[in-house]
Amino acid sequence: MVYQQPFTLKTRGHRDLQDLTPEISTIVEKSGIKAGTVHIFNVGSTAAVGTIEYEPGLRQDLPDILDKLMPPSRGYGHEQTWHDGNGHSHLQATMLGPSLIVPIQGGSLVLGTWQQIFHLECDIKPRQRQIMVTVMGE
Repeated sequence: MVYQQPFTLKTRGHRDLQDLTPEISTIVEKSGIKAGTVHIFNVGSTAAVGTIEYEPGLRQDLPDILDKLMPPSRGYGHEQTWHDGNGHSHLQATMLGPSLIVPIQGGSLVLGTWQQIFHLECDIKPRQRQIMVTVMGE
């Protein structure tokens, strides 16, 4: 069986890290699937999803390290083409990736005690993001 449900997420712009775990858990429960996987996909090329311990230190550390590796700058080739200030946003989102797959067992997400599903906005301005959630299994 496959169950699919999108939802909308409003972000505050670059470095906005949000916990998606409660929303994803609710969708998995609503699907009725007891064993399988859930695929979470950010629609767009300047944001990412993944897992992290969603605590204040790491919520600061992850965007900090991405800004050190790929800092906001006008020097990227993307800037030479589009002049929109978000070349680093594309690179950061690409490095982390737009999607995540999490196992489902007993109708619940299989996550570690300190493991939550996050969404990171890498773009320079607030966005309204569509997150597509696909639950597969039986």
